[in-house]
Amino acid sequence: MNAVLLLLLAPLAVLIAGAVRFRETRMPDRPPRGPESAALVAFGLSVIAAATLPLTGSITSPVLGFGEIGFSVRLDIVSVVMLLLTSGLAWVILRFSATHLQGERKEGHFTGWLSVTLAGVMLLVSAGHLAQLVLGWALTGIGVNRLLIFYPERAGARRAARKKMLVARCADFALVAAAGLLVIAFGTSEIAAIAEAARSGDLPLAAVAAAGFLALAAILKSALLPAHGWLTEVMEAPTPVSALLHAGVVNAGGFLLIRFADVMLGAPAILAALVLIGGLSALIGALVMLTQPAAKTALAWSTISQMGFMVLQCGFGLFALALLHVVAHSLYKAHAFLTAADAAKTVQAARRLGPVAIPGARAVGRAMGIALAIYVLVGLPLGLVEKSPQAVALGAILVLGIAYLVAQGLADEAPRALGVATARASALFATGYFAFQWLANAMTAGALPPTPVAGPLEWAMIALTVASFGALAVVQALLPAWSAHPAARGLRIHLANGLYLNALTDRLVGAWAKIPVPVPISPVIDAPGTQLPADPIPKRSNAKKPVEV
Repeated sequence: MNAVLLLLLAPLAVLIAGAVRFRETRMPDRPPRGPESAALVAFGLSVIAAATLPLTGSITSPVLGFGEIGFSVRLDIVSVVMLLLTSGLAWVILRFSATHLQGERKEGHFTGWLSVTLAGVMLLVSAGHLAQLVLGWALTGIGVNRLLIFYPERAGARRAARKKMLVARCADFALVAAAGLLVIAFGTSEIAAIAEAARSGDLPLAAVAAAGFLALAAILKSALLPAHGWLTEVMEAPTPVSALLHAGVVNAGGFLLIRFADVMLGAPAILAALVLIGGLSALIGALVMLTQPAAKTALAWSTISQMGFMVLQCGFGLFALALLHVVAHSLYKAHAFLTAADAAKTVQAARRLGPVAIPGARAVGRAMGIALAIYVLVGLPLGLVEKSPQAVALGAILVLGIAYLVAQGLADEAPRALGVATARASALFATGYFAFQWLANAMTAGALPPTPVAGPLEWAMIALTVASFGALAVVQALLPAWSAHPAARGLRIHLANGLYLNALTDRLVGAWAKIPVPVPISPVIDAPGTQLPADPIPKRSNAKKPVEV
């Protein structure tokens, strides 16, 4: 069991390699590969852990510290999957950054803080005790804030960093409060012992309160509404920061809910709140995303929508599917941001092309019916009747989400081949959903609790969610036909501004009025004996202009 502690070498290697970059005083001729190599070592250790998991089973290492305060590694399917994901993404992002930021001022400091953030994520996902979990959570927040102000002369970057700092400190407070309440409720800080105790009986009042704070920390960390504003304003930071945020950091909220799934299941009211907040964030994020002119901003709103849908899955008790969602979303968003230039060209080309065919209300209604019929016909041989109502409802929501493609195929002016192709795509999508659901449940059996039996509250949440996402699918399919209507144009303006939720948050926190003055950039030595002057930053003058009469 002590050998499991070797997994701590993964974040330690990345952290040491990043610390070396902090000591640089000149621009290197070639981008150093130390942090990239350290991330590759971390990925190798993660692969070894994945290979040994079937032999050792789920275990927790002893604490390297004092009592129950120190470093401890939890080895199970959740930590192995997340370690493979984070270490692999760390290698890709660090390799991309070495070339992308070559020649930039303070590139060494950027790579150093990037390594600190990645090491914090690795500590978080591999934590076996609450102390390491809190430490990894805090390191991640500190590192992200430093990365966001890599260009301190940009007002947008400072505003986003300040808003992120406020949200992150609230999330830190919520997690610390949850950790303290969990220790009080169960008398231990070992995460596996807490999960086992929560699974064995009714939760004490302190544990229910801890579940509430865990939910709050997850909502804040995942940038759900209304704490989403900072995520849409981080475009002033370098591209690797966007990839790190959207592919890794915001997923920490979902990981927190998955890790404490047994505790969350003991608080049905809190799960219902997660369904409402997550569903609302998913709906609004999906609508606003369609109105954004910039590719990166559209991707940011897509992340808000995806994080909302992931939290909704946790609220339904579908934690295995939520873990699968984390992996799929991270890989997709990392690729999307690191190839943002190509994505922007694709979006522009698609907008010039326009929809293949504009369906009417009749075609949309037929498309919804056909999509659901295909879902039922595909699902019956694959055990649809035996699935939990929550899983069945989630599959119906996903199928309705692509029904607008079927609607285009059923439009009067659409070619027949398009209709056949979209119907076939719906069948493949339904088959893929059931296959991946079976795979996720099989891999996490024993590590994550099964979906709870649906009671009156759960059935109410299921009905509300399916109706809401069904209405969104109808609106999405009919938007091309409604685009010329004055009401649709007005709605588009409001959606393009994010329904002004971010502006309201700015007013509440005073982010516009209290932007700190940028710190002058220190001079950078380009070559031995050569010093480049720092860029001058104009100072704000308080002198009033003379009034002309």
